[in-house]
Amino acid sequence: MTEKEKMLAGKLYDPTDPELLSLREKAHRLSQEINCAPEDRQKDLIAQLLPNRGKDVDILPPLFFDYGVFTEIGERTFINANFSVLDCCPFRIGKNVMIGTNVTILTPMHPLLPQERNLRVREDGSFYDLEYAKPITIEDDCWIAGGVTICGGVTIGRGSVIGAGSVVTRDIPAGVVAFGNPCRVIRPITEADSVKYKPELF
Repeated sequence: MTEKEKMLAGKLYDPTDPELLSLREKAHRLSQEINCAPEDRQKDLIAQLLPNRGKDVDILPPLFFDYGVFTEIGERTFINANFSVLDCCPFRIGKNVMIGTNVTILTPMHPLLPQERNLRVREDGSFYDLEYAKPITIEDDCWIAGGVTICGGVTIGRGSVIGAGSVVTRDIPAGVVAFGNPCRVIRPITEADSVKYKPELF
C-alpha cells in the first residue's frame, strides 16, 4: 500500500511521504489564496480545493484544509467563517447542513505512548513520525453551532443539533440536541420545538 492508501484506510502512515506533502502543499496554498482573494475569485479557487461538493454549497472564508480532496460536501450546505479541516481520512458532510463559525474537524490520531508518537530518525538523518486517522461523517440536515470541535471516528446522525462550544468525541444519534465537553445527548428534537409555538418570533 502507498502511504496515501494507508492514511485513507486508517492505518499507520508516514505524513512526510512526498505524495502527501505535495497534496498538502497544494491545499494549504489554495486555502491561503481563497482567504486573500476578492469574492469574485473565491468560487473558482474553492472549486479547485474542494472538487467533491454538491450544488449551492456556500463557504465563507477564512478557511483551512489539510487536503480538501478527501472532503465531500452535500448540496445546499452552508459553512461559516474559520472552518478548519484536517481531512487525513474521509470527511463527509450531507445535504442541507449548517456549520457555524470556528468549527474544527480533526480526523488525525496519534499513538498514546510517547515512544510510539515521538519523531523518528531515518538513516539519512531526516525526521518522520507515524500517525493514523479516523473518518468523520455529518449526516443530512444537521446544525453544527459555533466553536464545535469534532474528533476522528465520529458520526453525527441526521437532523441533530450540536450546541456551541461542544467537543464531540463519540457518535451522536439522529434527531437530538447534544452539547457539552465531552458532547452528550440532552434530549430528542420534537414537534414542540417548532417555531410556530414561539409567538415571540412573529
